[in-house]
Amino acid sequence: MKLANVDGRAALVLGDQIADVATASRGRFGSDPMALYDRWDELRAFATTVTAPTGPLVESALRNPVPRPRQVFAIGLNYRRHAEETGAALPEVPAVFTKFPASLAGPFDDIVVEGPSVDWEVELVAVIGRTADRVPRTDAWSHVAGVTIGQDISDRHLQFAAGAQFSLGKSRRGYGPMGPWIVTPDELGNADDLALGCSVNGDTMQDARTTDLVFDVPGLVAELSAVLPLLPGDVIFTGTPAGVGVARQPPRFLRPGDTLESWIEGVGRIRNLVVDGR
Repeated sequence: MKLANVDGRAALVLGDQIADVATASRGRFGSDPMALYDRWDELRAFATTVTAPTGPLVESALRNPVPRPRQVFAIGLNYRRHAEETGAALPEVPAVFTKFPASLAGPFDDIVVEGPSVDWEVELVAVIGRTADRVPRTDAWSHVAGVTIGQDISDRHLQFAAGAQFSLGKSRRGYGPMGPWIVTPDELGNADDLALGCSVNGDTMQDARTTDLVFDVPGLVAELSAVLPLLPGDVIFTGTPAGVGVARQPPRFLRPGDTLESWIEGVGRIRNLVVDGR
């Protein structure tokens, strides 16, 4: 199943068409995409009965499929090759910070750069579908609604100011594009082995597989839920692979006019134009 946010309304993606959830269910489910994560099992069962579309899939209408999560977790240094390129030791426990929810954006929204050191970080984002509280890793995928593509856009100057403000430096307006939709794990083949990457103006910057993760999705769900409950609709930015701009020689950052495109195998692509906010 693929669940999208189409101009603020929940929709199932049926190839190149959509089925508006509220319309197709005759009001059994509402139109708010966020409300559906609290009824995820019901929605999954209902989605198997939907075959008739209600309209075309229009890329420009797609919004963030998880528009108002209660909790946003993000993981640093979670790919082996990324830790290597930064000269950091592999973490023994997940390096957790947050992107503040107001920073999240849609899959084709503009990225407004506020300075000269704004970086890209393509990430697999896991979305919780059932409350996960002290969940063992062997049961973790059953608590995940699905995955989507995320970009953990990072203002490196702000990130490393005043004692490494990771959360603030990664939470400027629009610095968390997500989408184009949520894909359930059963659609992915091997959900623990997915190709992902990103390009700037057609030049590939990151190209990896999720098998390079230090803590995979089940491991993160287990580690985080051992500390606090993960709630339906919560999102986990699982970390970025090697190839970030700050680690390049010389460093390369996003500039107004750039086009940032990101992809994950089995999920799709998102694309963001970089514009000047100064």
